[in-house]
Amino acid sequence: MKMVIAIIKPGKLDAVREALTEIGVQGLTTSEVSGFGRQKGHTEIYRGAEYSISFVPKTKVEVAVDDGLADRVVEAIRTAANTNNIGDGKIFVLDLAQSVRIRTGETGAEAL
Repeated sequence: MKMVIAIIKPGKLDAVREALTEIGVQGLTTSEVSGFGRQKGHTEIYRGAEYSISFVPKTKVEVAVDDGLADRVVEAIRTAANTNNIGDGKIFVLDLAQSVRIRTGETGAEAL
C-alpha cells in the first residue's frame, strides 16, 4: 500500500478530486495548509499598506491506495493540478505499513 500526499493550489482541489474519482479512488483526505518553496511568499496591499506574506495557502490531499494504483494516482493528480506556473505543488509517495478499518476491523488493502 502507498500513501500519496499532494500539496496543491486550493483552486485545483475540485479538478484533482474529479480526476481521482474517474480512476476509481473512493476516498481522500484534505487539509488547508500553508507554506513556501520557490515562490518565497508574496506581497499584498491592505488599506493602502503593503504586507509581506511569507506563507502561501495550499491544500494538502492525502490518498491511501493499493500499490498497483499508486502510479495512476500520481499521474492523475499531476495532470489535474498542473497550471505550468510556479507554485503548482509537490507530490510525495510513501510506503504504508498497515491500515485498519475501524468499523469492521478489516486490515491491509481490504481496509482501503
